[in-house]
Amino acid sequence: MNPFDSPIDRSGSDSIKWGKYAGRDILPLWVADMDFAAPPAVIAAITQRLAHPVLGYGQPPASVADAVIDHLERHYDWRIEAEWIVWLPGLVTGLNVACRAVDGAVQTATPVYPPFLSAPRFSGRELQRIELDFDDRHWSLDPARLAAATTRDSGLYLLCHPHNPVGRCWSRRELDTIAEHAEKNDLIVCADEIHCGLILDEDKRHIPFATLSPAIARRTITLMAPSKTFNIPGLGCAFAVISEPALRRRFLRAMDGIVPHVNVLGFAACEAAYRDCDDWHAGLLGTLRRNRAAVDAAVNAEKCLKMAPVEATYLAWLDVSELGLADPAAHFESHGLGLSDGRDFGAPGWLRLNFGCPQATLDEALRRLHRACAAA
Repeated sequence: MNPFDSPIDRSGSDSIKWGKYAGRDILPLWVADMDFAAPPAVIAAITQRLAHPVLGYGQPPASVADAVIDHLERHYDWRIEAEWIVWLPGLVTGLNVACRAVDGAVQTATPVYPPFLSAPRFSGRELQRIELDFDDRHWSLDPARLAAATTRDSGLYLLCHPHNPVGRCWSRRELDTIAEHAEKNDLIVCADEIHCGLILDEDKRHIPFATLSPAIARRTITLMAPSKTFNIPGLGCAFAVISEPALRRRFLRAMDGIVPHVNVLGFAACEAAYRDCDDWHAGLLGTLRRNRAAVDAAVNAEKCLKMAPVEATYLAWLDVSELGLADPAAHFESHGLGLSDGRDFGAPGWLRLNFGCPQATLDEALRRLHRACAAA
């Protein structure tokens, strides 16, 4: 049996995902948190750390930086130095720190993960939105729209790469377009690459934005974490990779007094995830590819739904606008399916479905999806 299809009862636990609908018959396929057990090697590493009974203030051991460095070189041919790593308690923290560290207006392509929209506001920065193009089966970034949104005040580009929620694995050509835009307008690029380990199309490969050229690396803040790929977001361990010393100092100054340290269990889990979980990761990708195919077939069977192919992530971005619903999220909840509301991503009329779950859960969710469409 596929170990990723073993059901785990998360109801009544500390799960935000499952607690949202406690006491109601609603399957929660909303927040980006998979219903799979963490890799055995991660559990073993945490257990080993707990054998030492003191849980005081921690610092990253050299071995965790070595694991990150080795992982990035093995998977992405990206050679980094330990001193480039800035540890963070979460990737959203990194987005907010970047907005505080870089002067000027903030650009991002929408629809997008909600913190991309809120971080500029929290930092007192203007948000300059560039709407992605959608042609029923493909999402793309129009360079003309990118240029039109840019002003003399533009200072930072927030790049979601791979993109949440539209599921794009940006190509080298598309990344080069953004890089040329950044160089032409003297922008810093903060690249959220938290889903980089979740490329589902076997003919595609994640390209870290900072690897495009030495010049681009000097203007890039890369944000990464093992949390999405290895399903350990509750352990709060992420990091920024910033090769340019002056930019790294600006980022560190913006953290002063407001960003807590990573906890010691997070470091242990991060090291094990990057060092010892390649086989587990391969099994995960196989399961997600199967689940993606099931979602794609179910959506294609509904005349009222549209969805572009999901190249990366475990998130399906559904166009439900043809159903004509005043509140799509509430309608699907009334039929037992809890999805993320597109309004939070800047896209009313859309819903996001998390297919990182056992097959039985997904099969039932897709039955409920059909019933909700039929009842609209």
